[in-house]
Amino acid sequence: MASDHSAVIFSKVSRHFGDVKAVDFVDMDIRGGEFFSLLGPSGSGKTTCLRLIAGFDRPTFGQILLYGQDVSKLPPYERDVNTVFQDYALFPHMTVGENIAYGLMIKKVSKAERQRRVDEMLDLVQLSGLFWRKPNQLSGGQRQRVALARALINDPKVLLLDEPLGALDLKLRQQMQVELKSLQKRVGITFIFVTHDQEEALTMSDRIAVFNQGKIEQVGTPAEIYEHPATAFVAGFVGVSNLVRGELATRITGSEATFSIRPEKIQLAGPAEIAEAGRIVVDGRVRDIVYLGLYTRYLVELEGGGDLVVVEQNLRTTSMDVLTLKGQRVRLSWKKEHMRQIGG
Repeated sequence: MASDHSAVIFSKVSRHFGDVKAVDFVDMDIRGGEFFSLLGPSGSGKTTCLRLIAGFDRPTFGQILLYGQDVSKLPPYERDVNTVFQDYALFPHMTVGENIAYGLMIKKVSKAERQRRVDEMLDLVQLSGLFWRKPNQLSGGQRQRVALARALINDPKVLLLDEPLGALDLKLRQQMQVELKSLQKRVGITFIFVTHDQEEALTMSDRIAVFNQGKIEQVGTPAEIYEHPATAFVAGFVGVSNLVRGELATRITGSEATFSIRPEKIQLAGPAEIAEAGRIVVDGRVRDIVYLGLYTRYLVELEGGGDLVVVEQNLRTTSMDVLTLKGQRVRLSWKKEHMRQIGG
């Protein structure tokens, strides 16, 4: 569980490259012991923030605190953090054990103590018995575990992870998501994870900061970010959401205020079915259908104009069943409490 004290604090931090504001007056408070993700598209500022924490870059303005210490101007080797990169950055000529022990060797830790700590790390990342393997004899997932062990053996206060699962295939990436979260719980230190993958962030994080154009749009738990998006950007970037504005919003709710409704919250029924009280009801025609095995995605053209995306899990249907709905008139309904008014 995350403790009450702060591991990393950004206070009005900016990083400018000429006229480009890569990070623009960011305030951020990352608690000790939590798995905190920086989520956003390429160029949104998340990786720059990670580099600022690591000391690979320095802020143009503002202050960065690491467990209460101002580290804004300290070089990387004076900060109690370690970084795991997407490409692993292992030494190809060294064995697994030598790669893991490298940081302790630089610190001139005794050979016996290095061996003991390496054995502990190999056990922690489930690679016992692979001490003498070379990196080119390992799978991608195994190399990632070696990189994690090499970073953790130095007992950093904060572990920084720069899209570490990006080079793995889908199934291995999903497996490593579970393993990485489990590892973080066992070691109990603060993990700060950079990703553009919404599923990764939602799966592993205690809290998420959603970045866009150098600023943080929203910070919250995965459920808060997904169920209560604060802005149109968050609603559209984290998962899939129908953003309804202007004339269409007025037709549906009587107000032109923009709102979002997640596709899985919408119930699709026949045109004659009457929805229960307290639900929003709109009629339309199925314009397109995409069968995706686990679920089906429908694009419904509404009467009077506008489209809504609807997603339904395939509990009793087959691909042939769902495709027969194309061109058919349908009635859509959803609970009012599932709508989220969007402020920006």
